[in-house]
Amino acid sequence: MTPFDAQQTGKWIASVQLPTGAIPWFDGGHLDPWDHVQAAMGLATAGLTDEAVAAYEWLRRAQRPDGSWARKYWPGADDDGVEEPETDANYCAYVATGLWHLELLGTDTSAFAPMLERAVDVVLELQRGDGPVAWARGVDGKVAGECLVTGNSSVVFSLRCAARLADRWGHPRPHWTKAADGIADALAHRPELFTPKPRFSMDWYYPVMTGVLEDEAAQARLDERWDEFVVPGFGARCVTVNPWVTGGETLELVLALVRVGRTREAEALYADIQHLRDADGSWWTGLVYSDEKRWPIEQSTWTAGTALLAHDALTGATAAAGFMGR
Repeated sequence: MTPFDAQQTGKWIASVQLPTGAIPWFDGGHLDPWDHVQAAMGLATAGLTDEAVAAYEWLRRAQRPDGSWARKYWPGADDDGVEEPETDANYCAYVATGLWHLELLGTDTSAFAPMLERAVDVVLELQRGDGPVAWARGVDGKVAGECLVTGNSSVVFSLRCAARLADRWGHPRPHWTKAADGIADALAHRPELFTPKPRFSMDWYYPVMTGVLEDEAAQARLDERWDEFVVPGFGARCVTVNPWVTGGETLELVLALVRVGRTREAEALYADIQHLRDADGSWWTGLVYSDEKRWPIEQSTWTAGTALLAHDALTGATAAAGFMGR
């Protein structure tokens, strides 16, 4: 994308954002806290700071007394609309990633410190000893039996972002870093603690993108399944069982590649996935490449947000361009 194209994409996300600050998946669609934050980071990358702050203000208002958020909303004018009330640990943690990104762009996010503290508490309540985090908790308080590779990798990165924010705000939380290190160690050395999802490309590249694996281990992991997931000329597949490339996975893989210095492959993938971008700056979710039909038939704000993060990582246009590598 050119700088003009990037601005278009940011403005398109803002056009879908509701007056409450909520950012649905697509115009008229539902919302989940993780993808809401991803879209908010896209707004911030495009320089739409007020709109990004409004997105975090929505999260502050929607946060429940126990510090969590629901897994799925149909947001309306009253900020209500909870559809799936269960708690997802990764969704709760990810607000830290968004706030750290916004902080790097020069916005003081310390007003959100109480929200972040309570959210991290939820995540740590779901950690098993010094190891992985259970992926969810039901409304009845029952904790899920599974710990997931993708979700825990994301939680590692989010906890490290949370610790950096706490340091910057002047109230260090070293136990947040310790918790992140424990999860990362489990991911790297105790795979039996996790439920594998080998069909999904996220399980493949997330430990690299989030810094759980580095150096030779990261390179080896990307090489191991590259030909299974990357479709030259189209992008990266979401799952091995379908001829379907998706913008979110492809653009996150770009971030993983940039992190480990494989810039040429990152640029090639970014060029390949441009077929999902429309002239108005919006991004389609995916393409069934066997018959070149877009599916699902939706333009998603979180895909657009990830496109802006990947563009920034490749171009170094903002002060937060390297945040995935920190």
